Amino acid sequence: MRHRPFQQRTIGILGGCSNVATGVYYRVINEVSNARLGGWDMAETLIAGMNFGNIESTLRQEQWDIMQAYMSEKIDRLIAADVDLLLCASNTLHMPLSKIMADRDTPWIHIADPTGRAIRDAGLKRVLLLGTRSVMQLDYLKDYYGDHFGLEIVVPNDSEQDEIDGIIFRELVKDRVVPESKARTLEIADRMARDEGAECLVMGCTEICLLLDQGDRPDMPMFDTTRLHCEAAVEMALAGSMKS
Repeated sequence: MRHRPFQQRTIGILGGCSNVATGVYYRVINEVSNARLGGWDMAETLIAGMNFGNIESTLRQEQWDIMQAYMSEKIDRLIAADVDLLLCASNTLHMPLSKIMADRDTPWIHIADPTGRAIRDAGLKRVLLLGTRSVMQLDYLKDYYGDHFGLEIVVPNDSEQDEIDGIIFRELVKDRVVPESKARTLEIADRMARDEGAECLVMGCTEICLLLDQGDRPDMPMFDTTRLHCEAAVEMALAGSMKS
C-alpha cells in the first residue's frame, strides 16, 4: 500500500493550442501514468488553456512577439501555481517557448527531445517532418533536430505543405478526421519516401496522431511527438516518487 497522499511532481501543461491536442495530452499523460502506477492512480496536472483564436491569428500574421507575450503570461501563471515541470502541447509554439523558458528556472521538456532520441536510437537519419506550415517552412525545428540529434530533415513541397496545413487547421483542430485527408497525407509521405529518401515520419503537429497511425504504413516508422512528449513528462514526474 502506498502512503497517502502519494507524492509526485505536478505537470504543468500550456494548452489551448488546440483544445483537441490539449485533451489528447491529458488523456495520454494519465493513461501512461496509470500504466506505471496501477490501481486508480494517475498524474497530477495543471492546465493553462490559451484561446486558440489568439494563437491562430498571431500565427497567420507572423506576430511572434505578440504570441510570445501572450504565452509568457500563461506560463507565469503555471509557474506561480508551483508546477514542477512544464510542457507545451504544440510543436509550432516551441520557437517562442524556447525564448520564454530561457529566462525561467522551472524545468521543461522540449517536444523534439524525446522524439529526436527515439529516432536516433532507432538508427534512422533522414526524417520527413509533417506539421503546420510554420513547422515545415521555418528552420527552428529542422535545425533543432539536426543540431541536437544529427538528423536530416526533409519536408514536402510548398503546395503539399499548404494541403497539410489546411487539414490541420480546417479539420484536426476541430476534431474532424476526414478519410480523404488521411489518404492524401499518406500519398505525400509515400512520395517523400520515394523521391526524397525519407526513412521515417515525424508527426510534427500534436493533432496528427488523430489522422495517422503506424498501421497505415508498417514499413515507414512513425514517431508521434504527442505520445513521446507525454511519456517523457510522466517519466520525469515519477522519478524518485515511486515508493510504497
